[in-house]
Amino acid sequence: MLLCIGCICHGQNTAKKVPLTEIIVSIEKQFNVKFSYAVEDVANIAIEKPNTSFSLQETIDYLNSKTLLNFKALDNRYVTVSVINKTISVCGIVFSDEKKSPLIGGSVIVNGIGKSTVTDEKGKFQFQNIPINATLTISYLGFESRQFTANELFSAQNNCKEIVLSTKNEELNQVLIKTYLTSGLQKYLDGSTVLNTKKFGILPGLIDPDILQSIQALPGVESANESIANINVRGGTNDQNLVLWDNIKMYHSGHFFGLISAYNPNLTNKVVVSKNGTSAEYSDGVSSTINMQTKDVVNNVFSGGGGINLISADAFLEIPITKKLELHVSGRRSITDLFESPTYTKYFERSFQDTEINADSEQNDTSSDFYFYDYTAKLLFDLNEKHQFRANIIGINNALDYSERLTNSNETESKTSNLSQKNMGYGGNWKAQWNPKLSTNFITYFSQYNIDASDYRVETDQRLTEANEVLETGTKLNAHYKSSDNLNFLLGYQFNETGMLNQTTVSAPFYSSTKKDVLLNHALFSEVEYNKKNTYLRVGLRLNYFQKFEKFLVEPRINIRQKLSNQFALKLEGEFKNQSTTQIVDFEDDFLGVEKRRWVLVTDNEIPIATSKQGSFGVEFNQSQLNIEATGFYKIVDGITASNQGFYNNFQFKNAHGSYTAKGLEFLANKTARQYSAWVSYTFSTNNYEFDAFTPATFPNNVDIRHSMGLGLNYNIYKNLKIAVGGIWRNGLPYTKPVEGDETIQNGNTTMVNYDSPNSENLDNFMRLDASLNYNFNLSQFVKASLTAGVINVTNQDNVINRYYKVNPNDSNDAVQVDNKSLGLTPNISFRVNF
Repeated sequence: MLLCIGCICHGQNTAKKVPLTEIIVSIEKQFNVKFSYAVEDVANIAIEKPNTSFSLQETIDYLNSKTLLNFKALDNRYVTVSVINKTISVCGIVFSDEKKSPLIGGSVIVNGIGKSTVTDEKGKFQFQNIPINATLTISYLGFESRQFTANELFSAQNNCKEIVLSTKNEELNQVLIKTYLTSGLQKYLDGSTVLNTKKFGILPGLIDPDILQSIQALPGVESANESIANINVRGGTNDQNLVLWDNIKMYHSGHFFGLISAYNPNLTNKVVVSKNGTSAEYSDGVSSTINMQTKDVVNNVFSGGGGINLISADAFLEIPITKKLELHVSGRRSITDLFESPTYTKYFERSFQDTEINADSEQNDTSSDFYFYDYTAKLLFDLNEKHQFRANIIGINNALDYSERLTNSNETESKTSNLSQKNMGYGGNWKAQWNPKLSTNFITYFSQYNIDASDYRVETDQRLTEANEVLETGTKLNAHYKSSDNLNFLLGYQFNETGMLNQTTVSAPFYSSTKKDVLLNHALFSEVEYNKKNTYLRVGLRLNYFQKFEKFLVEPRINIRQKLSNQFALKLEGEFKNQSTTQIVDFEDDFLGVEKRRWVLVTDNEIPIATSKQGSFGVEFNQSQLNIEATGFYKIVDGITASNQGFYNNFQFKNAHGSYTAKGLEFLANKTARQYSAWVSYTFSTNNYEFDAFTPATFPNNVDIRHSMGLGLNYNIYKNLKIAVGGIWRNGLPYTKPVEGDETIQNGNTTMVNYDSPNSENLDNFMRLDASLNYNFNLSQFVKASLTAGVINVTNQDNVINRYYKVNPNDSNDAVQVDNKSLGLTPNISFRVNF
C-alpha cells in the first residue's frame, strides 16, 4: 500500500487551498483526460487551484511543484500519479502564544516509529527521513499539545514551520525556569519544583531519574541518614511529607529500606515538590507536598522500554486499545536474589548494619534473602473532548526472609523469620470541561499499607509477630472557574476515612495487644489564582473538620511573586497546615532490628493533631540563563510527640508533646548553557525542640543541620555523551553521649545507658562526591538505547550518620558506642532501551 503524501507551501494562506481530489476532477473535465492514481496517495492533500489559463503540461508541472507526487502524461488521454519518496525531512520552530518566545526543551514525538527529540535553545527541531504520512505530537509542560502530519511540516524551500503552542486554560501557574539544575527539572511561578522524568538529563551519582533522590538536589531538602525514605524538608521528619501518586496518598516510599525510590519513573510525567505556599487543595503534610503524576494523554501510539542495572530490572508499555482507550503498565523487580552484585553488597551492608541479620554469632549459622518489586497500571479513556476518565493502580512490596540455625549439644535447630512491607493503591478520576470557563475533577482513591513481621528468636525459643496496617479511602471534588485569561477560581471538597491497626503477639510468655483507630476528616477549600504581567498571586483558605474530635482547623495560604524588573523578583509564601497521621519509633518491639516505625492515628490527647505555621520571603535574579535565589524561612510545627522523633537519649521511652522551630536561609545559584549546567546551593538553619515536660525543655533537633552545601556540574561532552559531577558537604548530626564516669544507670531490674545533655554533641562533618556518565545511541531506526554509569561516594569517604550507645553485655557499668555508617564507594550501571 502506497503512503499518503502532500505538501503545504510555507507562508501561503491555507484558506484558499482545496482538496487535490477536487482539482483532479476539475482538470479531467477541462482537458478531457483521465488520472490514474491510488486514492490513498492523494487523500488529505490540499493545494491552491492551478490557473485555468494553463495548458495541460503547464498544469502538470504546477502539480509536480506543489506536491511530493509525480504527475506524468502518458499521452493526450491519460495522466499517471505516483509517489516520489516514502520519507521526507521536516523541521519546525516552537513558540509560546503570549510573547512568542521560543520554547526550549519541548517534546516532539514521531508517533508510531519511536523517534523523538527536544527543541533546542531557539525552539527548533528537525527530523530526517521520516514517513511522509507520519503524525508528530508537539508538547510542552503548561501548554496545549498539538499534532501535525509530516506533510504539513514539509517545505520544498527547506523553511521551518513556525508552531505556536497555547497556554493551558486551567494553568495560570506557568513555568518560570525551563532548565533548573538539569534538563527535566523546571520551576513554576509559585516556587514549586517540577521534575519531568521523560526529559530528565543527568544528576551526579544517579543512573536513573530516581524521583526522591533527585529532589535532594534542592536547597532545604536533606536526607539526614542518606535514605530517600527519610527526606527532611526544612527540618521536618519523613512522615511529615505528603506523598501522592496520581492523587493516591502513599504511606511507603523506599525499597531497600530507603536507599532506592519505590516509584518507577518511566511513566511519570511530572513531580511537583512544594515546600511552602501550597495550594489549599492539599493538606496532611506539615513539611512538604510531593505530588507525582503519570502520563495523562491518549496518544494512540504503541511505545515502551526496559532496563536493567546491578540492583533491578524493569519494563513499561503504552498500549493503545482503541482511539479513545489506552493502557499504560510498568513493572520492576530486584535481581538481587539471583545475582549478588557489588552494588547489592554495599546496599545490603548499609541497610542491615547493627541488626540481627548482620549480628555476629559463634553458635548461629544465619542466612537471609531479600527482594523487592513494584508495578503500576493506568487505564485512560477519553469519552470525548470534554470528558476524560482515568483508573490506576500501584503496588510496592519489600520482602525479607531470615533463617537461623543453632547448634547445641550436637543438635541443630532451625528457625525462620520474615518481614513483608507493602503499599497498594487504587484510584480513579473524571475530568469534565463543561464550558470554556468551568471544569471539574472528581477524584477517588483507596490506599493500603502493611507491615507483617515474624521474628523467631532461637536463644529464647520465642516468636514475636508484628502487624501495622493502614486503610484509607479518599474522595475529592475540584471545580475550576476561569473568569478570564488572568484569573482562576478553585472551590472544592475532600473527605477522608483513615483506619489503622497495630498488633503485637509474643509466644513465650504469651502476650497479645491489638489497637484499632478510625478517623473521618472533612475539608472545604477555596482559592483564587491571578497572573498578569509582573504579578502572580494565589490566595486560599482550607477549613478542616475532624468528626471524631468535633474540631475545626482553619488554614490560610498565600503565595505571591512580584517581578520588579526583567531581572529581579520578590517572593512571599505562607501557610497553615495540619497532619492527622504520624509514625512512632518502637524501640522495644522492632522488626528484626530493621524497621522500627509504625503508622498511628492522632488521638487528640496522647497523640495530638500536628499543626504547622510557616512563612518565607525571598529574592530572585534571572538573566542570561543565570538564576540566583535567596529565601529566608521560619517554621513552627506543634503537636509532635517524643515517640515519633527516634530519640537516642534519656527521652527514648518517654511520652510527651512538644514542638520544633526551624528557621534559616536557602541560597541557590545556577548557570545553564547549551553545553552545561553548573550550580551551588547553601542552606543555613537552626532547628530546636521544645518539650515542656523534659529537662532541659529546649535542645537541638535530631536533624538540626546548621550548614549544608551542594555543588554540581552537568556537561555535554558530545551530542550523546554527558557527564555529571557533584558533591555534598554538611555538618554532622547531633547526638547524645553518656555521662562520663557514670555511663549506665539501674532502673529496677534493667540497666540503661545514663545519657548526658540531649543532642549536645555533633558527629563529624558529612562529605560525599558523586559522578555519573551517560551515553545515548540508536540500536535501530525505531529503538533508542542509553548506557549510564554512576558512582556514589567516589572517594569512599567514611561518614558516620548516626551514633548511639548501648549497655556493654560483658560489663554492665560500661556503654558501648554504636556508629551507623553511610554508603561507601558504590558503583552502579544501567542499560536501557526505548521504542
